[in-house]
Amino acid sequence: MRGADHQQSGMFSYISAERRVPKDHPLRAIRAMVDVALRNMGPQFEAMYAKVGRPSIAPEKLLRALLLQILYTVRSERMLMEQLEYNMLFRWFVGLNMDDPVWDVTVFTKNRERLLGAEVANTLFAEVLAQASSRNLLSTEHFTVDGTLIEAWASHKSFKRKDGGGEQPPDDPGNPTVDFHGERRGNETHQSTTDPEARLARKGPGKEAKLSYAGHVLMENRNGLAVNGCVTAADGHAEPQAAVAMVEEIPGQHRVTLGADKGYDRKDFVQELRDHQVTPHIARKLTSIIDDRTTRHPGYAISQQKRKRVEEIFGWLKTVAGLRKTRHRGLLRVDWIFTLALAAYNLVRMRNLAAAAA
Repeated sequence: MRGADHQQSGMFSYISAERRVPKDHPLRAIRAMVDVALRNMGPQFEAMYAKVGRPSIAPEKLLRALLLQILYTVRSERMLMEQLEYNMLFRWFVGLNMDDPVWDVTVFTKNRERLLGAEVANTLFAEVLAQASSRNLLSTEHFTVDGTLIEAWASHKSFKRKDGGGEQPPDDPGNPTVDFHGERRGNETHQSTTDPEARLARKGPGKEAKLSYAGHVLMENRNGLAVNGCVTAADGHAEPQAAVAMVEEIPGQHRVTLGADKGYDRKDFVQELRDHQVTPHIARKLTSIIDDRTTRHPGYAISQQKRKRVEEIFGWLKTVAGLRKTRHRGLLRVDWIFTLALAAYNLVRMRNLAAAAA
């Protein structure tokens, strides 16, 4: 007998969202790690807000919501608020009851500067790393560095001469036709009017040039966790400089190894690594500065095998975290969301490692 298709416009239930989320859901382990990190950040949150006045949206909820946006590839904060309106799993992760109203999307806009100024993303990233260290998941001796281009939120039409010369009256003020073929365009003479800090860059010979930023990651080789990361201007010389800066932040005075691809096989970079007590396990060019003193050791071959895992981090950032083309403008904002995405990646990786060990 066919059942009746009863329509129900209202619902009253005694079952909470906590009970509806399965015990083995991946977000449960991630939520537990995030809660520990946010509790440790309590004093920092206290210093960010005034002691009197109207209570704000809790920064813990804002950060959990932003982590959800990264983990579930939600394209915009407006769509994130839409999901929070009816998605019970999202409400549970953020910490909203079923009857709690969802805040306006402009809350992110108004609080972003406060979160940026307090370097909340860096602190959250450090707290996640501290948990990984307490679980003995991090190597303290063997690392890999690499960089990638992140496409900026700016088009070639916005890349105009800095002196304002050579511009023709637009045929369509809303979407003008721009023909820049045959024109020599470079970062020295041109600048984007949409995102002035973006730079025209290409991945390699024969590739198309795009307005971009350069993202850098330092990975430990034991479990492939990101231990440092930053975003710099894509000026073509940022990778070695960023690598040295991240290497200098490795704690301790003991000798470490650093794996990298052939793009880092430069005499000045290798010498600087050796000055910092770092053994350069860098892939060799045809005419390489890396000689048999380094390559004859078995550790060199292991580093060459492990270094490829850094591409998994970049792949996750660009596909799941949505950083193939950033939604933010300005170096400071792009670096902030890049660091937050690295923290999200480490949370997922740590959860998977714990599940595999169980």
